[in-house]
Amino acid sequence: MAWSWQYEGENGEPASGPAESFSSQADAESWIGQTWRELAAAGVVAVLLVEDDRVEYRMSLQPPAE
Repeated sequence: MAWSWQYEGENGEPASGPAESFSSQADAESWIGQTWRELAAAGVVAVLLVEDDRVEYRMSLQPPAE
């Protein structure tokens, strides 16, 4: 099983990002924890954690609205 991230832009459209593949969910989550700021600065507003073809969850990279 391979884990990877998909990237979304402003309106939910696909965005460009590194095509990384991970052997575990923990490795993928550790990587996004180290990389999310750079992705957000490049215009990625959300990421989806995918295992093979199944979406595990979606996560915003934007700060919470006040």
